[in-house]
Amino acid sequence: MTDEDMRSRHAVVIGGGLAGITAALQLADAGVGVTLVEGRPRLGGLAFSFQRGALTVDNGQHVYLRCCTAYRWFLDRVDGAALAPLQDRLDVPVLDVAAAGGPRLGRLRRTALPVPLHLAAGLATYPHLSLAERASVGRAALALGRLDPADPALDGIDFATWLGRHGQSRRTIEALWDLVGVATLNATAPNASMGLAAMVFKTGLLSEPGAADIGWARVPLGDLHDTLARKALDSAGVRTELSNRVRAVSRAEHGRWHVDIAGERLEADTVVLAVAQREAHALLPEGAVEDRDRLLDIGTAPILNIHVVYDRKVLRRPFFSALGTPVQWVFDRTEASGLTEGQYLALSQSAAQDEIDTPVAELRARYLPELERLLPAARGAQVRDFFVTRERTATFAPSPGVGRLRPGARTRAPGLYLAGAWTATGWPATMEGAVRSGFSAAGAALSALGRSHEHPLKEAA
Repeated sequence: MTDEDMRSRHAVVIGGGLAGITAALQLADAGVGVTLVEGRPRLGGLAFSFQRGALTVDNGQHVYLRCCTAYRWFLDRVDGAALAPLQDRLDVPVLDVAAAGGPRLGRLRRTALPVPLHLAAGLATYPHLSLAERASVGRAALALGRLDPADPALDGIDFATWLGRHGQSRRTIEALWDLVGVATLNATAPNASMGLAAMVFKTGLLSEPGAADIGWARVPLGDLHDTLARKALDSAGVRTELSNRVRAVSRAEHGRWHVDIAGERLEADTVVLAVAQREAHALLPEGAVEDRDRLLDIGTAPILNIHVVYDRKVLRRPFFSALGTPVQWVFDRTEASGLTEGQYLALSQSAAQDEIDTPVAELRARYLPELERLLPAARGAQVRDFFVTRERTATFAPSPGVGRLRPGARTRAPGLYLAGAWTATGWPATMEGAVRSGFSAAGAALSALGRSHEHPLKEAA
């Protein structure tokens, strides 16, 4: 197909999260005319920012790893990589406030040695596990490295069962496997598919020495996922319609599609549904996917974020994780938020089913004393602000068996494609998975249009 033929083609991307932005950019970069429609007044999906007085607040703390090559492509594509740098080397402070003899700080670190020796020194000195527990972790890691995360049999069992079969104690799961797994999977080990857990740990810890190095935005997420993303879309020639919900998607004549939005009917050769599974279920035409109702069987899991502004500096690290307390991960968001006096901490609480609807007053009474246990400097500090953000459907639930429910990018209807972290990316519900789903949808669409293209991640082509 000639460039002129491609320019006459038109695609409508429904949804302005990372999946939709990625699909729109990929299609536009290949010469397709693209309209992106988003119901919210901004881009970024569930990884966004908002104003609270003078503060710029992220709805939740998002991080990525060096192995997240798709999200790193996204950052490069929107000229935002310098605003969300990676650690030079993995280094996670882990503070156990229930340790015998008082609070004890440990670190999960790596060296430059080859896999799996890169983690050996850090594990050998990790104080929150006994010598026998550390040895058992090493044996389990070697067994995990031999697994194929795509094996359907792994999707049917839970992570805790597999860990138990490989000699992992309750303490080992709490102080290591769940410390990482809850943050990346949004589920505790008994509630997580072994296939997804294997994907996270094998890719993040055992693929290359630097795979688990952590990156996070030093600016508000809205700067990356809205402002810079919109600039990239504009430069690529994408028409972006915000605050405009899609009312219907239907077949048109000659194999084209109609997408109805407020006051307008869009015609398209290609439609990418880059929305949550329930919204996709509502918009999918009858027969577009086998057993459309299975999308409703893909559950959701919440994330709770607690925001505390102190009148002084109480934390001298950029972040830490915690044991022996309800607190999971704490990040310093002072500079990113624009706060000029005091310190702003964000607590990220994943797998928060038990607390997602807890009143703010109860959360304040529960978590401020916990922060004082963890951070002695907070004991005399004044709390200038305390507020909560709740994402009740933050991610799809990575439950055992979810793999068979996740659809691929292609549907039975020619020209109609699915994207979103909940689709069959092989990854859990992460920014990485969202971007990869955008690649898949755009790639399938371009192939159907007869346009040769190269996958942005050559190893995934």
